[in-house]
Amino acid sequence: MTKEKANFTPVLLGSDFNVYGMARSFYELTGKPVKSFAQTRLAPTRYTKIVDLEIIPGFSEDPTWIESMMKIKERYASHQEPVILIGCGDGYAELISKHKSELEDVFVCPYVDYSLIKQLNSKENFYKLCDKFSLPYPGTKIISKDDFEAEHLDQPFEFPIALKPTNSVEWLDIHFEGRKKAFTIHSEAEYLDIVNKIYKNGYTSDLIIQDFIPGDDSNMRVVNAYVDKNHQVKMMCLGHPLLEDPKPGAIGNYTAILPEYNEEIYQQIQSFLEKVEYTGYANFDMKWDSRDQKYKLFEINLRQGRSSFFVTLNGYNLAQWVVKDYVEDSLKNEKTVYANQDGQKHMLWLGVPKRVFKKYAKENKEKEIGKKLLREGRYGCTFWYDKDRNLKRLALMEWMNHIYAKSFKKYFYINKG
Repeated sequence: MTKEKANFTPVLLGSDFNVYGMARSFYELTGKPVKSFAQTRLAPTRYTKIVDLEIIPGFSEDPTWIESMMKIKERYASHQEPVILIGCGDGYAELISKHKSELEDVFVCPYVDYSLIKQLNSKENFYKLCDKFSLPYPGTKIISKDDFEAEHLDQPFEFPIALKPTNSVEWLDIHFEGRKKAFTIHSEAEYLDIVNKIYKNGYTSDLIIQDFIPGDDSNMRVVNAYVDKNHQVKMMCLGHPLLEDPKPGAIGNYTAILPEYNEEIYQQIQSFLEKVEYTGYANFDMKWDSRDQKYKLFEINLRQGRSSFFVTLNGYNLAQWVVKDYVEDSLKNEKTVYANQDGQKHMLWLGVPKRVFKKYAKENKEKEIGKKLLREGRYGCTFWYDKDRNLKRLALMEWMNHIYAKSFKKYFYINKG
């Protein structure tokens, strides 16, 4: 793709690893810094020349968000080229979808309508769609705040069980000691205590109780997909996580991913996305259940995942799909790309220092493949980019690596057992 072929302007929302990864993908296409707007500046977008970040207090929710976006829209109204708006967090993706009719006269908004966003963003409603389209997911029971207040908290599974919020956006604003993205609970007393803390600290949506699927991090899989404006899947990339962050507030964040190919998974996900008439980027988490030999879906994220730069790292530049779709209008003539069929081109994606991966990832054949890729220099991370290196970013990376090492030492054996 050349600059002459693709005259466009990307605008990102957020300041985290997802933003930096997308900015890096766009920078590979254009060689130009990418504009981003966020409420706060996070570490991944500090001391960088490829992200032009503008801070707007209160930008994470309405009414400040839409009021700010209307002003930002005025700044881009005179642009003749397509201006592509991409939210890099659950909240931003939902806000773009909610206000798409107010924004799309200036911005390209590659998102589904708000009614579908609300179905997919709620894990409870997502599982109903899984039932409708025969996608496997863990045994599940939903409990509500009314159930909590009426003390109707019986659950049908043997311990341990998994407990998580249905509303990931609301959960971002809930804080209490011991809060996690998801809980693995080992007793009735612990279960009742956690549910009490959740609802006493302001959460109002439903909770999900699930049958706990046994197995370590290497039983997880992650799929990133791009679906064009005609609701046709055009790219799917499967990753095999080998390690996750054990820190309570970061459980579920992958820290090492090996690319993988699985035709059955690709077919299932493609069929689902096209049947619900999806549009844009999507990210799925699932886990292999050895008890019935099935991959079971946990959730869909209506955006690229935090670790999705592993897709670009392995040769399937995340940014190029939206450009081909809305700038070049060429995806309609292209076949779906099912990534990673050629294992010779694999790269290991790391979100932690090599020493952490080597120490904590489970010993198995996939780890041996990862270690081989490390020896061959076939690895990379989102943060450390050869076109954006300076002493301040080096110092920041060393600090983050130090924090990761401390975090794994403190939490890994507590949360992983």
